[in-house]
Amino acid sequence: MSFHSFFKKCKVIAFILTVFSYSLVEAQEISGYQKPPDAITQMIENTINRSVIFSSHAQYMATLEEPGYPSIEEVSKPYIKLAGLRVNGFNFSNSRTSYFATLSLKNLRKNEEFNLAGIPKDAKIHDVIFSLDERYISFTITTQNEIQLWLGDLEQKLAKRLSDIALNDTYGRLYQWSPDSKSLLVKCVAPQKEIPKRSPIPEGPNTQENIGKSAPNRTYQDLLKTPTDEIFFDYYLTTQLKMVFINGDTVNFNRPEIYRDFDFSPDGSMVMIKTIHRPYSYIVPIGSFPYTVSILDKYGKLNEKVAESQLADHLPQGFDAVLEGSREFGWRADEPQTFYWVEAQDNGDPSNRIAIRDVIYTRKVGETVNEKKKLADCYLRFEHIDWGNDQIAMVTERWWKTRGERRVFIKPNNPKYRVNIWDRYYEDTYYDPGEFVTVKNDYNKDILLLDYSAIRRITDPNNIWIFSISQGASPKGDRPFLLKFNVKTKLTDTLFHSRAPFYERPIYFDNKQDLIITRESVIEPPNYFVYNENLKRQEQLTFFKNPYPQLFGISKQQIQYQRKDHLNLTANLYLPKDYNPTKGTLPVLMWAYPKEFKTISAAGAVKGSPYQFVNVSWASPIFWVTQGYAVLDNVDMPIVGESNDQPNDTFVKQLTQNAEAAINKITKMGIADPKKIAIGGHSYGAFMTANLLAQTKLFAAGIARSGAYNRTLTPFGFQSEERTYWDDPKLYFDMSPFSYANKITTPLLLIHGEADDNSGTFPIQSERFYSALKGFGATTRLVYLPAEAHSYRAKESILHMLWEMNNWLDKYVKNKDDKPIRN
Repeated sequence: MSFHSFFKKCKVIAFILTVFSYSLVEAQEISGYQKPPDAITQMIENTINRSVIFSSHAQYMATLEEPGYPSIEEVSKPYIKLAGLRVNGFNFSNSRTSYFATLSLKNLRKNEEFNLAGIPKDAKIHDVIFSLDERYISFTITTQNEIQLWLGDLEQKLAKRLSDIALNDTYGRLYQWSPDSKSLLVKCVAPQKEIPKRSPIPEGPNTQENIGKSAPNRTYQDLLKTPTDEIFFDYYLTTQLKMVFINGDTVNFNRPEIYRDFDFSPDGSMVMIKTIHRPYSYIVPIGSFPYTVSILDKYGKLNEKVAESQLADHLPQGFDAVLEGSREFGWRADEPQTFYWVEAQDNGDPSNRIAIRDVIYTRKVGETVNEKKKLADCYLRFEHIDWGNDQIAMVTERWWKTRGERRVFIKPNNPKYRVNIWDRYYEDTYYDPGEFVTVKNDYNKDILLLDYSAIRRITDPNNIWIFSISQGASPKGDRPFLLKFNVKTKLTDTLFHSRAPFYERPIYFDNKQDLIITRESVIEPPNYFVYNENLKRQEQLTFFKNPYPQLFGISKQQIQYQRKDHLNLTANLYLPKDYNPTKGTLPVLMWAYPKEFKTISAAGAVKGSPYQFVNVSWASPIFWVTQGYAVLDNVDMPIVGESNDQPNDTFVKQLTQNAEAAINKITKMGIADPKKIAIGGHSYGAFMTANLLAQTKLFAAGIARSGAYNRTLTPFGFQSEERTYWDDPKLYFDMSPFSYANKITTPLLLIHGEADDNSGTFPIQSERFYSALKGFGATTRLVYLPAEAHSYRAKESILHMLWEMNNWLDKYVKNKDDKPIRN
């Protein structure tokens, strides 16, 4: 062989090796978890999840913080799927629980900040509750093997483990303070035999059977599937209630049961328990399982078995459907031992035409069933009751079909008295009076905050003022307010109203001197203030800093525009800090989530506030304002069906009009090039994204996270759709982007959590949709995030998701060329 030939062969080999090595490097670069650009990564790294709670009479404030997101190691720990739950089998906890790392306190009367000595380093804190007397604060610390109960003495500023018991937090309420603040009723791990084991060898076929009974249900996940699952369910969900005293002594309370709930009577002498029993179901989750309502005395002995609730796997069709018989058992908060419940008068079937839908009854402990007293009729479906005293309670009724809501003033001592205070569409936010203000009474129960003149009430017992806190929706955006309302005269007095350029929200009010509010602005995170209107005084309680310096200098504005049928729409527009309109347009990311409405007025209401802090969660699109994009977030996507019209009958048409209106707005503003706009969304927003790409050519790219794309896989309804597939198969076909996969030519990125736990958005939805798109030659990419549910949690997963999205946007939007991307 000549040297020349040898040299040529060497060059070829060298070239092949070079290409191969580059291929290895490229493969290594895109394998494993990746990180987005530094600015986005730093925002995730700086995230702090925070919660602030107040003691019963606001003497103390507790601040809990969780820095950042858990690791993929933490999120991917094994769990057991049981009746819609995901159970950590090592420590009897819910596997999706988030924990706090720090607990700090402030005595508001003394203006004194302090920490509790004795809390272990790296503690995982959860379930924080103040005692009624404001002497103690209780919380749990979760370890790898158990959940511990801890008690903090607020006077001694010292915390200790209250007992060596291990708690069971797999389902429902974990513990409750007694009204006298001397003990806690706690769910503990029950004494059990050895842990059950699954045989790798099947014991036989798994069967289900239905004999002539209609049982339409949504497509739930993580359900029981086998008799072995039932054994595991009994093992992990069975708990032993214990009374734990503040000196650490414990005593068993009742026998081991699967507790749906438990609740002290207002005077603390009784406990209402709701215990789950067989038969279990393989088609509905634990919340629909049958249960027994009983009342025990303070020693855990049975006083009375009150009711049996049947398995709720065969409800009539519709969101207003409920079980036949008694339901909604609870204590009357203003009396020592009186409980209430609700009975449907239409057999729970909303299709039955009847004037009175529900009746509320009450009975004192010790009275017989025949001594029950009728409290009130409900002409819509019972929703909630707020207790005051013998002279006043407020009943909230709702009817989903019409979106109707009534707030009714009743008198517990006079069942014939009924006055409608508010009668409205609950989706109409402009006329929302808000939530009633409640305070803790001597029983540690929430009752209505009332105000009246003692002299006037002697002669006029109806002259009572109540209070409410509303989000304050208005044509200028949300402006929360505190309202005082006279139930007789219907006169109102606005005691506090959020003022520009801040977004201020009332948090605590007891009709004394001070009001506690949160205040935030576009650049200032929510902080807590004590506010006094009469004295024109305010005192700042917290000093939380903006964790996102990367957003300093960006602009936020709430824009309003109309779609072609003149429906008013709203969106939040974010522009980069160096944006200069004279330098041309920006690439745009639009992010949205559709919502159904029954009235045009509600659909056209302005949503959100222009003054709220730019808070960036893992799910937010706002990250891309740091990458030179204009971001249009919370883009209005109303789907309206007035009167007898169904919103989804014109879903695609209205979706298209909404998108066109937003694009036209930002194009006319000179911000966007209509050829460089991406659309994205999560869950139903992903469904929206795929539909827009299937039905229009409005966008340069799409990003769809954890969505459902084939509605025939959710045949008994989805989102706010009550009709089944068999009621209207054409609707299900037309609304499914899967049906039009052959028409999608716009690049579409699909992202899905491999362990999605949401009803309807099974991971197979993305898998099958991707296969269809690929089969027709679409430009698409499917990313599965290991161990992630419907909401993503692990830092590695979130950073990788953002990396995928950033690459997709840069390639198909920012750096887009106009060459065709599909034959």
